[in-house]
Amino acid sequence: MIIRKSRNELDVMREANRIVARVLDRLGEIVKPGLDTASLDREAEELILSAGGTPVFKGYRGYPATICTSLNEEVVHGIPAPKRIMNEGDILSVDVGVRYRGFCGDSARTYPVGNIENRLRKLLEVTRESLYLGIEKAVPGNRLTDISAAVQEHVEKNGFFVVRDFVGHGIGRSLHEDPQVPNFGKPGRGPLLKEGMVLAIEPMVNTDGFGVRVLDDEWTVVTEDGGHSAHFEHTVAITSQGPWILSDSN
Repeated sequence: MIIRKSRNELDVMREANRIVARVLDRLGEIVKPGLDTASLDREAEELILSAGGTPVFKGYRGYPATICTSLNEEVVHGIPAPKRIMNEGDILSVDVGVRYRGFCGDSARTYPVGNIENRLRKLLEVTRESLYLGIEKAVPGNRLTDISAAVQEHVEKNGFFVVRDFVGHGIGRSLHEDPQVPNFGKPGRGPLLKEGMVLAIEPMVNTDGFGVRVLDDEWTVVTEDGGHSAHFEHTVAITSQGPWILSDSN
């Protein structure tokens, strides 16, 4: 069942997502070569708690950290660690989730670590662009896969690959609600989009193929071929005035 939110509930979700956005803004400022990902996790947790939120990822199905930090070939769910050091030329995807006054916020960005090669810069640009093209389709009267098709078309015309095994999701009082939001598919299918629905739209895009696998830690997802991957995500409310990006920094 897809749970539609009232305006008051959306306002609370906006506050949850403001915390998420502030954390991502701050982490983007401090990402640099030589820093370990556990330092980012500590910074994120301090910011979330000081804002009156709680880290929704921590303990979720046994996940051990506040944020997910995925380097290079890691697609999603990378676990922060003191020995996981960022190097010049890496790319780092950071996923942040917050619970605030009973509702969840969720967003992700991929950062360059120092100077990165042009193909990786293009990967980040295309993945971010595909997210916003998908968001443009998040309006009442469209079908769910109108979002999916917009993401896939932009990614593939630029020579990259959309991950199939992991998708976006509904979000509200629970981190993961119906419906699932694939980043691939033909338009005009799936549930009708209605005012009050809230979706976490999150393209995960690889350089060399869409195949992925999960490491022995049972969390970290990596590209099957060792290529790089980028991840951008926003929590988006569907309203009569158009998409409302709840996790926007503004």
